[in-house]
Amino acid sequence: MSTPTSVLPYAMAAVRRGWHVFPLRSGSKKPLRGFTGWERHATREEADVIAHWGAHPTHNVAVATGPSGLVVVDLDTPKDGETPPPEWDRPGITDGVDVFAALAGQHADGEVPWTFAVRTRRGGLHLYYTVPAGITYRNTSGKLGWLIDTRATGGYVVGPGSVVADADGHGPYTVENPAPVAPLPAWLADLLKPAPLPPQRPVRVPVATDRRTAYLRSAVEAELSRITDAPPHHRNNALYTASVALGQLVAGGELTEAQVTGWLSEAAAQVGQTPREIPRTIRSGLRAGANRPRKVAA
Repeated sequence: MSTPTSVLPYAMAAVRRGWHVFPLRSGSKKPLRGFTGWERHATREEADVIAHWGAHPTHNVAVATGPSGLVVVDLDTPKDGETPPPEWDRPGITDGVDVFAALAGQHADGEVPWTFAVRTRRGGLHLYYTVPAGITYRNTSGKLGWLIDTRATGGYVVGPGSVVADADGHGPYTVENPAPVAPLPAWLADLLKPAPLPPQRPVRVPVATDRRTAYLRSAVEAELSRITDAPPHHRNNALYTASVALGQLVAGGELTEAQVTGWLSEAAAQVGQTPREIPRTIRSGLRAGANRPRKVAA
């Protein structure tokens, strides 16, 4: 397996398609160390891409699916010894591509739109689809079927031109089909439709009994509003920013970590953040906030 001399042409090709990209570690699927809040750093500016990959040509490239208006269907291959679950233990079902074809047969007479596709390092396939403006899809894992995940708002995929060297497989990500990206087919959109959000309700915060407590209450409510008022593509960023701000107060001894985590989690859940990403984003924000403790004057 050879490493490409430069990932820059691939990153440029992605932004010229209108996608937002950011760098991953060389040989890895992970963002650069210390590169927290990766979605905030994703760019589609050619100058930014040239500056970064010109200086770091072997950094892998990630496509931030939410800001790029994409849903990417990840059709995987089984790991050694992995067998399909009972509901997919059928003749002809050996991997995610077979499961996806079966779903298309059930819901669309076998029709799968011709679209941009990337072959992954383990022989799987990434199918790229555009989503209508104003509609938010979340990441899923196994929702569609065995060996099928999707990446949308709050997610990213390793882009073509990258080379990943992990214990479970080494190899490049290559363009399988350079076609234009097709719209997300209606049958797939229906299957991925998110569950309705729970009704909005106030998040309880401390009662103001003096100036200090009143300030804390106001600070907490402002950060919770940052989350609940954020547009769909910015909710995870809003959660991170709120976690940093309240993490400063935790580090200063003004609030407890348990209190802050509870309030932030409840606000994030109300706007549809997933149970997987909420605690991870909050922990990251609290760690960053702890570097600058803040106290409130009595």
